[in-house]
Amino acid sequence: MYTLKKSLGQHFLKDENISRQIVASLPVTEGQQVLEVGPGGGAITKYLLQLPGIHFKAIELDTEKVQYLEKTYPDIRGKLINVSILDAELPFEGPFRMIGNFPYNISTQIMFKVLDWRQQVDVVVGMFQKEVAQRIAASHGNKEYGILSVLLQAFYKIEYLFEVHENCFNPPPKVKSAVIRLTRLEQPADIASERKFFVLVKTAFGQRRKQVRNPLKTMFDKELLAQDPIFSKRAEELTVADFAALSHKMI
Repeated sequence: MYTLKKSLGQHFLKDENISRQIVASLPVTEGQQVLEVGPGGGAITKYLLQLPGIHFKAIELDTEKVQYLEKTYPDIRGKLINVSILDAELPFEGPFRMIGNFPYNISTQIMFKVLDWRQQVDVVVGMFQKEVAQRIAASHGNKEYGILSVLLQAFYKIEYLFEVHENCFNPPPKVKSAVIRLTRLEQPADIASERKFFVLVKTAFGQRRKQVRNPLKTMFDKELLAQDPIFSKRAEELTVADFAALSHKMI
């Protein structure tokens, strides 16, 4: 067997129906490249290994779990990458899809990794802490809507699929969980540049209770700040398209 490591935020899924449901949420065709992040004890890995004709790899930081998986699922040998997803190089050439019961303590950082890899990652299915899943899927005008919502929704369509009860895990986490799917947009938001867009969004939400003209005053022409009514809104009232349009008007 294996031990649970709290430092790695490990809570292993034990509900077979949920495991199957997560795997069924990832659309795959023969020849598809699929990366699982954080396979842990193999709850969804065993179903992924049964998918016909896919090219499968998994990233797992915990060496003990790597040994356990290789022993329990011989088919996985040679397909495991023993590093942190945050330090990982691109695992495939060409497009691939990503799936995982993501370690909750780094799930936000994993999403930034997806943004880095977005030219190659067209679909992601992930289980998150419910609050993080809600934040990613939130639309403007909602208190959950924030930096992560805007940055991800500029490039992906987000679907909030289903919630998972804490009793489906060992040990049960103290938080609710939810599964979402990201599908890359054919037409991403029209942004001036990634750097400008990221800085704009992060700065606007840095003072989310204030009208955006306050945090953004050094980034735009004074006349534009005074004249355009959009600057009298708060960050959470701006749509992804609003932020994209503003990125073109920055100094």
